[in-house]
Amino acid sequence: MIRWGTVTTTNAPLARILDFAAWHLEQGAQRLYIYLDDADPAAAAALSAHPKVRVVTTDAAWWAKRGKRPETHQVRQTRNARHANNRKPELDWLAHVDVDEFLLPARPLAEQLADLPRDCLCARVRPVEALAAAPVQAETQFKAFPLDQAARQRAAEACFPTWGRHLSGGFLSHVAGKLFFRPGTEGLDIRIHNVRLGDQLNPGEHPLPDTELGHFHAADWAHFLSAYRFRMARGSYRAELKPQARGEGAVSLNTLFAMIEKEGGEAALRSFYNEVCTATPELIKRLSDHGLLRRRHMNLPALRASHFPGVPQI
Repeated sequence: MIRWGTVTTTNAPLARILDFAAWHLEQGAQRLYIYLDDADPAAAAALSAHPKVRVVTTDAAWWAKRGKRPETHQVRQTRNARHANNRKPELDWLAHVDVDEFLLPARPLAEQLADLPRDCLCARVRPVEALAAAPVQAETQFKAFPLDQAARQRAAEACFPTWGRHLSGGFLSHVAGKLFFRPGTEGLDIRIHNVRLGDQLNPGEHPLPDTELGHFHAADWAHFLSAYRFRMARGSYRAELKPQARGEGAVSLNTLFAMIEKEGGEAALRSFYNEVCTATPELIKRLSDHGLLRRRHMNLPALRASHFPGVPQI
């Protein structure tokens, strides 16, 4: 039987890490390699109590043995993923994902991965972006996007009429997706969205069309706002990144958010968030009409209690 797992670097609160871990254990993950970006003894103890979770605390002593701690979290992520790849192999496939990214398989992932040819060294899952829920919603709703670039832009402008021309598929986060790779592959250079082996980028890549990657990039207004300044300065909205959308007049997220803030401050940002990131009836209808609405019952508190029964509910 195919054995798969995930590798993740995070400094998120314990509750969010437990949600991530419980979800993937429920989906059949045999190993979760969790690299704590900051020392957190309580989180390490709670997570390590599960027999399928491996925790590495990347504190000063950890990085001192490896030269020095990289300045950016993106580089730390890739270094840690390479460390997981070079461990004694325990798995057939390993997915490099973030703590706010949840694999959403339509059928067991082990079956999907078993279907891949032997010369496939990596398999891509495409993202869907979580929408902020209305109070009465019992399921999580996600927006998807067409792979075809022209269709994607048409759908973005139809579903998000005010801002769609600046947003690839109406997304604030990446549309590239993330990869499963075969751990133990010697010389494999693992990046955020790709892998390289020698001069080959993503050798033997295949899609996993029966799995989507549920990305909780801006799952509620408080979460969006708390991450906003960091993302503008050093994260996924930073100034050096190019526009996501390719249409005429499209600007980068950094430029777009700066314009919105200049025009109306936090209230204008909230208005943007309400149109683009919130599961309003109007947006749900537009997404549904374009075949771009996804729904999933997740019930994370119940899964957390099931897989980590000794950890108090937070």
